[in-house]
Amino acid sequence: MTAVAHPFDWHLNIFWTVAIPALLIAYLVATRGGEYRATRRQRICFVLGVLALVVAFMWPLGDLAARWSLLALVTQRLLLLLAVPPLLVVGTPRPILVRLTKPAVVDALLRQAVKPVPAIVVVTVVAVGTLTTGAVSLAARSDVARVVIQLVVLLSGFVLWAPVLTELPGVKPLSAVGRGAYLIVQSIVPSFLSVVWIFARRPLYASYDHRETVLGMSSVLDQQLAGFLAKLCTIAVLWTVAFSLMMRSHDPTGGDDDPEPLLWSDVEREIQRADRRDLRTRRPPWALPSNTLPSNTLPPNTLPPNTLPPEDHRPPAGPPV
Repeated sequence: MTAVAHPFDWHLNIFWTVAIPALLIAYLVATRGGEYRATRRQRICFVLGVLALVVAFMWPLGDLAARWSLLALVTQRLLLLLAVPPLLVVGTPRPILVRLTKPAVVDALLRQAVKPVPAIVVVTVVAVGTLTTGAVSLAARSDVARVVIQLVVLLSGFVLWAPVLTELPGVKPLSAVGRGAYLIVQSIVPSFLSVVWIFARRPLYASYDHRETVLGMSSVLDQQLAGFLAKLCTIAVLWTVAFSLMMRSHDPTGGDDDPEPLLWSDVEREIQRADRRDLRTRRPPWALPSNTLPSNTLPPNTLPPNTLPPEDHRPPAGPPV
């Protein structure tokens, strides 16, 4: 761990300094032409998602979130959950999404992630588990552990938005009302920790309990503001999207009466899934069906072909010619 003596001291975040430019370069190379070519809107969305990653992980927010301020940590997590995933997905051309989600393991995870109940469970477990005192202390002590936790939070952000985004291939989208209701529930269930932070009278995290003030705030005030930010920002973003989706269901020009068009990539994905199910249920070559006898076993009173019956059962021979 790199020693940092002051909240605004800078230190190099090696992983994200390499990963973020690599992600942007790979996107620009992949979408420069051909079937993977991105539209102007897609490029803008993807670049905004990358900029959100830069703000979340680089100085000063990344350094403050690492060891100094719970408010900074919450701001970072809100960017990873609410901003980065939808911007990256919407900004990626569909053929690339089809290719990225084609492997059987990824497709199986996607099929579960787009279901509201598993998505709520995953986001809640990650949101609460990564904000326990042990997890926060571990992230403050170890750069490696902090990066792992950040990646887990970022992946849970993709899970959060999976039931809502219609760009994902092979996904039967929920109705506009269903997606809106899902987002409202998702905004309430994982954020109960914010209530604890608001009403706590002492710092709950030793990693953020400093004698000196950070950004002019005591540790308790920093914790309380983090609770308000987590609650209000989550509700503001998710409820805004939810109500805009629900309004579409009452729009005579669209909504539930105007379903998403069926694309060939969706049909192709269902065919691939059917092939995988067929392979899983198909018997191996050495396994015989239960109603089939082995080749060396014959039913009673049955003789192998080209075999003469015993002499006692042969028909009488005719007169010699």
